[in-house]
Amino acid sequence: MSETKTATLYRMVLPDHICPFGVRAKAMLEEAGFAVDEHILASRDEVDAFEAKHGVDTTPQIFIHGERIGGSDDLERYLAG
Repeated sequence: MSETKTATLYRMVLPDHICPFGVRAKAMLEEAGFAVDEHILASRDEVDAFEAKHGVDTTPQIFIHGERIGGSDDLERYLAG
């Protein structure tokens, strides 16, 4: 029996801007066979609070098995490795 691969994705979707890196990260995860637990950051305040809590400067942020992988470029390197 194979284990389901899951990832948690936090990405920014504001009324006037959808982050293309978040869209890219979600597509990469799904293409790699991950079930994506997606969390939408829908306001600038939510984005700022998330970044402060996790000590990061950008979104999206991807977590796999509870470990922060990083943003979409970091995810691409992770999946290639």
